Amino acid sequence: MIRILSGMQPTNQLHLGNYLGALKNWVALQDKGENLFCVVDLHAITIPQDPAVLTQSTREIAAAYIAAGIDTQKSTIFVQSHVTAHAELAWILSCFTPMGWLNRMTQFKEKAGKDREGAPLGLYGYPVLMAADILTYKATHVPVGEDQKQHLELARDIAGAFNRRYGVDFFPLPEPQILGEATRVMSLRDGTKKMSKSDLSDMSRINMTDSPELIAQKIRKAKTDPDNLPDSVAGLEGRPEADNLLTLYAALTDTTKAAAVARFAGLQFSVLKNELSEAAVATLGPIARRMTELMTDMKRIVGFLPR
Repeated sequence: MIRILSGMQPTNQLHLGNYLGALKNWVALQDKGENLFCVVDLHAITIPQDPAVLTQSTREIAAAYIAAGIDTQKSTIFVQSHVTAHAELAWILSCFTPMGWLNRMTQFKEKAGKDREGAPLGLYGYPVLMAADILTYKATHVPVGEDQKQHLELARDIAGAFNRRYGVDFFPLPEPQILGEATRVMSLRDGTKKMSKSDLSDMSRINMTDSPELIAQKIRKAKTDPDNLPDSVAGLEGRPEADNLLTLYAALTDTTKAAAVARFAGLQFSVLKNELSEAAVATLGPIARRMTELMTDMKRIVGFLPR
């Protein structure tokens, strides 16, 4: 049996990268097997959180799941901290996960920056908790973005180590699913950096609840280069902003990057930006309206998140 598990942190607002890189793919996977989608609030507390804000954000993420198309009749939505097995298994797995394995995790190095000695243990052990999230349910498939692929490989290593240690075939080795054209959505202000909820500039991202006018403004002001758009995918080499905008268009219109390149070959960025704005508004508009409806009746969201 295929069992799919994935989740998002309830920190700040979800943006277009979260939708294209995860939510859209989750919706498409709902008829492929058993689906479990959690709000990973334990991961969120690797940085200080206001409890009231975290609670509200957790509910907003659940609303976003449902608004984007996760059907609660087909899939299970739950909060990570409501299931104590996540933390319990994380401790068990951490007791035989070699430090050397964790030292190789590049995301810790990126997030800790120059202050690695001052970084919390939770940030360092984050991948073990992620492994526990997956292995608690014996998930067979995990849709992830490119930036989480290394963590999933570690989860496979940990599962294999556990099985060998105890001479059992207890945990399946979860398979990564990297789906769609937009596996790594980049910033609108810098095509070499990932679109991020934590970026200080709100103009760097399109939030899922942005108004149509704000979406159009952000895309219109997105960074470009002085040349017209290329006539081949190879022509995107060294042009990160062109690559990013064409990737977004392809993902939003359910086409390929190659087809998007062919559609706008030789044209100015303004033509692409106009059509990209229309596609983004058409996709995110209904989701934002549904999220607003759900959040105005908080009891409905709480009802979807039983302890």
